[in-house]
Amino acid sequence: MTGSPVAAPPGAQENPSSAPAAAAARGRAGRVLRYIGGRLLTAALSLAGVVVAGFFLFRILPGDPVRAMTEGREVTAEQREELRRQFGLDQPLWQQFLDYALGLFRMDLGTSFQYRRPVAELILDALGPTVLLAGTGTVIAALLGLLLGVRSGWRPGGAADRVNTTVALFFWSVPTFWLGLLLIVLFASGRDPLPGLFPTGGMTTPGVTGAWDVALDTAWHMVLPVTTMVAVIYAQYLMIMRSSLMDEKGADYLTTARAKGLRDTLVRRRHAVPNALLPTVTLIFLNLGQVVSGVILVETVFSWPGLGRLFYSGLSVPDLGLVQGLFVVFAASVIVMNLVADLVYPLLDPRVRP
Repeated sequence: MTGSPVAAPPGAQENPSSAPAAAAARGRAGRVLRYIGGRLLTAALSLAGVVVAGFFLFRILPGDPVRAMTEGREVTAEQREELRRQFGLDQPLWQQFLDYALGLFRMDLGTSFQYRRPVAELILDALGPTVLLAGTGTVIAALLGLLLGVRSGWRPGGAADRVNTTVALFFWSVPTFWLGLLLIVLFASGRDPLPGLFPTGGMTTPGVTGAWDVALDTAWHMVLPVTTMVAVIYAQYLMIMRSSLMDEKGADYLTTARAKGLRDTLVRRRHAVPNALLPTVTLIFLNLGQVVSGVILVETVFSWPGLGRLFYSGLSVPDLGLVQGLFVVFAASVIVMNLVADLVYPLLDPRVRP
């Protein structure tokens, strides 16, 4: 006896179009995971290369750290050897590297020879001033460069374009330390009958108390170093934005927008500028990564108590533990921000999505 066919419950029949859609979704998820995994692997390998290169490169620096630490003091040869033993400098090079690498896995950046303190503590103490100075300079430089780049790129060859690019390239070619010293001579040292308008260095004036007074005093000390930093780096944003906007000017979508009756300023602001900003994303993230490293020359010239000046003082000894720790932190910040740029860029530009 043949039974009658049993009706399938509601929803049991598979939609013919759902299988290809599910397969496409799984394929896209796989591509995204492979893309993220590849970028993470590249970042990890880059950081490992930085650790290895930094350790051995700083070992070939001229100078004896122990001799530099004991210079001008009556120290016997036995005492110098004891210092070498305390800092592990008496070990073979491979043993020093192994101890250093194992310390990094424990988030131990080592000990500073000259300060006799953990490197991590010194970095945390100097991180705030560096982020304040370099972060402020980076934000102002990016805004100024993008604004002037839009004006130059929208009407290339005009008077404003020629002036903007000439001034930007001039400051970009000027050595940072020279510009900083020049600003100190002109605006800080004072020349009769004009007094110095700004401090010659440091972050605050001794004796200033109160949150509001300290904030104003710090801003007063930041004027010259921030000006130096902005003058040197804003040209990067200007030139890239100018070039990107010039490439976008002849695009078909801008012609369509004009055909719809949009004013030229609206076409530029709503359509051209957002697309021209895409190539600057990587530059912005890379410079944000460099905020941690600060501007070594600027901090040195203006005696700013940040990571850049700390790195310079470590090189002068040489303080191997300090410069190695700072080198790893500087490189890691750039690598991490470059990784973030690689992950964010596909979200901004559908053409490069995996």
